[in-house]
Amino acid sequence: MFDFDFSDVKGQKFAKRALEIAAAGGHNVLLIGSPGAGKSMLAKRLPSILPTLNFNEAIEITKIHSVAGEVGPNCALVRSRPFRSPHHTISAAGLAGGGSVIKPGEISMAHGGVLFLDELPEFKRDVKEILRQPMEDGKITISRASLTVTYPCSVMVVAAMNPCPCGYFGHPKRQCSCSHHQVSKYLSKVSGPLLDRLDLHVDVAPIEFNDLNCEVNSEETSNDIRRRVEHARKIQQQRYANFGFNENSKLAAAQLKQFCVLASSATKTLELAFSNMGMSARTYSKILKVARTIADLAGQEKISSEHVLESLQYRGSDSKYWGE
Repeated sequence: MFDFDFSDVKGQKFAKRALEIAAAGGHNVLLIGSPGAGKSMLAKRLPSILPTLNFNEAIEITKIHSVAGEVGPNCALVRSRPFRSPHHTISAAGLAGGGSVIKPGEISMAHGGVLFLDELPEFKRDVKEILRQPMEDGKITISRASLTVTYPCSVMVVAAMNPCPCGYFGHPKRQCSCSHHQVSKYLSKVSGPLLDRLDLHVDVAPIEFNDLNCEVNSEETSNDIRRRVEHARKIQQQRYANFGFNENSKLAAAQLKQFCVLASSATKTLELAFSNMGMSARTYSKILKVARTIADLAGQEKISSEHVLESLQYRGSDSKYWGE
């Protein structure tokens, strides 16, 4: 039972859909929008739509939390997916792990669940950059003079940020008070390599009055969304049964051609987007993986042009904020 439910979030259909896709494929997400748009509210509800822990996952998570001393005497087994939200003042060791007696850091404590980084640009640069390799490998190795320890850290990273120091750059109704230099400097705190590792870049729009004032709650519950997520995950588990992973986000570049089969119209759409957007190879593979997940949610084996177009929507903020 979760304390937070997606039915509490009014409106924000685009962001909710993005998080459903992220949960279905195990993708990392960047939420970018003005203060009060609901970024933190959305992120806190993500664990409620992730698949229920199986026994092996629960055992592995419990081991990590036990090593860290966070399993109480009356708790034999961790039964829910972790949600860790370290403050932006955290040190590199606090995130990665370490100490005289090596303990897991926040990224390992979030194993099997969600690591939420609110106010992403405010984290120290070395802390942000230390995430890059563990996000790729799903594990982190901590070395000391007498000991080397490797902890698993297969997590969904959800990062949130304002678009500028005042928070209102690009806002439809409020004036941004920042200079162009201030906006550029703020956005440059998130490096290109880190940005590339966040599969979906979601513009969280300001909430509308009509959504808040609606008398009837027509919002989907987390249970409704989780059923679709679990169905898509089962498709992936069957597809990758012999490959040692279960999620589209874990596909290697060499496996894209085998598992991300495109309809002819989808190939043309992706080719046009690649030319016009100046994509990197990493961005191209991310868009393909997200499109694969969208197709799985639709129960379709081939990736259609519609799936590619929807996947491309989740990179639309790149040109708006980073000029890519």
